Parts: sequence; structure tokens; C-alpha cells
Amino acid sequence: MAQRKALGRGLSALLGTPTTETIDSEQLREIDIDRIVPNTQQPRKHFNEDSLNELADSIRAHGLIQPVVVRALPDNFYELVAGERRWRAAQRAGLVRLPALVRDPGEDSSLEIALIENLQREDLNPIEEAQAYEKLIVEYGLTQEEVARRVGKSRVTVTNMLRLLRLPAEVQQWIGEDRLTTGHAKALLSLSDLGSILDAARKIIQGSYSVRQAEMLVSRYGKNGAADASDSATEVVDPNVKAAIHALEQALGTKVTIQESRGKGRIELHFFSTEEMHRLYEGLMRTRF
Repeated sequence: MAQRKALGRGLSALLGTPTTETIDSEQLREIDIDRIVPNTQQPRKHFNEDSLNELADSIRAHGLIQPVVVRALPDNFYELVAGERRWRAAQRAGLVRLPALVRDPGEDSSLEIALIENLQREDLNPIEEAQAYEKLIVEYGLTQEEVARRVGKSRVTVTNMLRLLRLPAEVQQWIGEDRLTTGHAKALLSLSDLGSILDAARKIIQGSYSVRQAEMLVSRYGKNGAADASDSATEVVDPNVKAAIHALEQALGTKVTIQESRGKGRIELHFFSTEEMHRLYEGLMRTRF
């Protein structure tokens, strides 16, 4: 077994309490913002534009309260260890120089700080979070329990997030783009066939399925196979029909299929248990058409 890499005492021991009010001035430097470059090991790949603009407005009004953390590079440049979001917002706010804590950690410590800083302080999307957990496990040989303890999450949470990385790359991208939720992903993970996962994921997005509807769709794949599940969900092109399906599904809480041609067709309500059938029946009987 490969020897585990040491992680040190964690974020607080490495960074202290990083605010300009509490850090000894001798620990701080004012660094030209154009001499700071992002960390290549940064787990966050996407930054919310609205959030960055809000932070930039705050920096213009109050300055940068929390300094970034950097490490020295050749030619008087510095690499961000923690605080890329603050650095980006400061650029938008027009700051020329930034307050920064200069540390000289090794490559491993730099990655550790960047990972934990983001996991604890910023809202990564689910895939970025899962990838950060995986890096802590692969790069440092940590167990899931140890990762959970360091980032302040339960082991079950870490395990479930790591399972997202078993999904096809295209589905992971949709989760990162917020087109699928982690609830949708959990339902998809019950399928073993990659083709079925992709097919089901597309239907969930196209139909704007709730998590409950996604679970019901996935159950049909499990019971009947991909072909039957595909047949049971008619692809609709007309946007008016799509809107009608969505409205009915929201009102009835179940999958709805509309088949229409030349002004004629049928509306199908799907149920997946006797109790659900009775619920739909009673609801429809109370409705005045």
C-alpha cells in the first residue's frame, strides 16, 4: 500500500483567522493583482456571474475584508492557494493591489488548502464537490470517513456525492449545469446500463420531471427494460402540448402522456401502485369539468 501523504493540521492551522482586522500586519503583503495567477488544482471550474458581481460591489464599498492566500512563484509572481472567487471579484471591482497572506507550502499542502477552502466556504456544484472529495482520497489516501471529518460533512454525504462520478460524463455535465439535481442523479444511479441512464436523463430534462417522476421513470426501466420505457414516454414536438403535459403533471403529481394528431388523440395518466390509482381517481372525481 502506498504511504499516505501528510495533511498537516487542516485549514485553520494553515490560514489562522484570515481577516485584515485580526491578522498581524507583518504577515500581510499588498500584491499587484496582475501578478497573481489562479491555482491549477482549483476544484471550482464555474463561478456564478451574479454572485461575483455582488461580491465586486461589496469590495468597492467596503474593500477586501478577507485577504487571499498565495504562494510565491519565480519572477515575482504568486499562485492563489485560497480565494480565487475573491480575486476574480476584486478584478471586477477595479482593485490594483490585493492584501494577501504569502505562504510557501509544498505542492501537496497547496492542493489541500485549495480543496478544503472551497469545500468549506463556497457552493461548488455537485460534480465539483464530488471531484474534490475524490482528489482528497486519491491524492492523499484518505478514507471517506477522514474526508467527511475534515470538511464537516457526514460520511454518508461524502459517499453519495462520490457515487455521482459513476454516471456518464454527459450526465455529470448536466448536473454541473443544474439541468439535473442530485435527487435526479440518485434515481439514475439505480440503473446499471449506461445507455439507459443517458436515455432516462434526457427524458427527465425534456419533460422537466420532478424527482418523484424521475424515480417512477427509472422504475419502468428496471421492470420493463429500456425499450419499453422508451415506448411509454412519447416524444412530443409541439411546445403547446409540452406545456400542457407539464401543467397536468404538476397538478396531478404523476406522469402524463398526450398523443395528438390532427386535433384528435388521448391523454394518459400513469400510476404505479393501487394507492396512486385511487388518489388519481378521487382527485378527478372531485374535479368539475
